[in-house]
Amino acid sequence: MNIQFNTREPVYAQVIRYFKEQIATGKLVAGQEIPSRRELGATLKINPNTAQRAYKEMEDQLLIHTERNKPSRITYDQDVLDSVRDELIQESIDTFLQAIRTIQVPLDEVIAMIQASYKEGETEHD
Repeated sequence: MNIQFNTREPVYAQVIRYFKEQIATGKLVAGQEIPSRRELGATLKINPNTAQRAYKEMEDQLLIHTERNKPSRITYDQDVLDSVRDELIQESIDTFLQAIRTIQVPLDEVIAMIQASYKEGETEHD
């Protein structure tokens, strides 16, 4: 488990994002057991209360579920799992658009540049 924490965002939110990224990329799957709060805190060297807050938030978002005296697991709800990927994509798009709008680049130019960069990235990974 490798998270590079930044100082711009609360640690618990970065932990949640990490889990969402793992779900979106298929590294965590429905029903998969995740570390206990105490294990997560020790592994990431974060306060156990921070780990608790991240898990509580993920439970509230229905990303994970915990039954009494059993390990927490990734949800089986496919709609929730599918929405994680969409949410991460939308967040990235929103951040990008916020930055690009400040320099007033026309949409068709932005789309052309994205397509070119995306295709470049595909050839680099082949």
